[in-house]
Amino acid sequence: MSFTFLRGVLAAAAISLAPVPAVLAADISGAGATFPYPIYAKWADVYKKDTGVGLNYQSIGSGGGIKQIKAKTVTFGASDMPLKPEDLAKDGLVQFPTVIGGVVPVINLPGFASGELTLDGPTLAKIFLGEIKTWDDPAIKKLNPKAKLPSDAIVVVHRSDGSGTTFLWTNYLSKVSPEWKEKVGASTAVEWPAGIGAKGNEGVANNTAQTKGAIGYVEYAYAKQNKMTYAKVVNKDGKAVAPSSETFQAAAANAGWEKSDSYYVILTDEPGAKSWPIAGATFILIHKQPQDPAVAAEALRFFGWAYEKGGKLAEELDYVPLPKDVVGLIKKTWAAEIKGADGKPLVN
Repeated sequence: MSFTFLRGVLAAAAISLAPVPAVLAADISGAGATFPYPIYAKWADVYKKDTGVGLNYQSIGSGGGIKQIKAKTVTFGASDMPLKPEDLAKDGLVQFPTVIGGVVPVINLPGFASGELTLDGPTLAKIFLGEIKTWDDPAIKKLNPKAKLPSDAIVVVHRSDGSGTTFLWTNYLSKVSPEWKEKVGASTAVEWPAGIGAKGNEGVANNTAQTKGAIGYVEYAYAKQNKMTYAKVVNKDGKAVAPSSETFQAAAANAGWEKSDSYYVILTDEPGAKSWPIAGATFILIHKQPQDPAVAAEALRFFGWAYEKGGKLAEELDYVPLPKDVVGLIKKTWAAEIKGADGKPLVN
């Protein structure tokens, strides 16, 4: 899937697949996180060919997805920030993860290739706080003693919309920087101390790519498909690591899904020499008693198909598929909690 295709479709902020006649199957509607858009688009394309069932997914950010599922205007919402069990209960929702990925710092610094610049959490926090203003700042020089760093001004690019990618980014910065935690905190939307805002992962990617001296943060698939330059990040074990399926998987190795309540798991700043420090799962939100049980059942069949047959497609885009035992837990959750008006499970 080319970036040209992604950029064109994402500009419209939706996956729009041609509908099939209602007599054949009901199309599924979803909205939310831009983080998983590349894999949801790929899955949707293949699933449509396999089953004739279409998916219309609005890539509008996690905040928008949460609002739309609460308003019951879509079959499912999508968020990179897991909702707490009490919030799910209040709105009659069930959540479950689909894939694991990573958020990466991307830079527009001529002369540097991906992985040639190393940053750490405290330095990233100071950059996004607006305290480190140039690329030749002593803190960056200390991490990159052999690099020829320019005196160019740093242009911070951040999300302007409610975003699960922002949640993961700010959650990480809050863990590694007491100053960030106190002044900004972690959420899908924060009061940014510095920088310019852009909508969606695609907006941050585009603005960073077009602005000399810029630094932003995007889901890794966007960085890879845009051929963007990313920085290595020093992890909790003090190792400078590059983003990859392997380092995302290392971060998720001790996720503890079986011990979590409603799959509330956050994977930032995880221990391990190979762990990428800004990893996270992306989640689906669906009502326990959907307004349209038939379409909700079709959505669950879509995700069931994705777990069973979509793993390789996910890996091709550098997402990490969920382990089989976690998929087994999720399917048990579906059977136990998502039901029709007759009280029977929508899928078995």
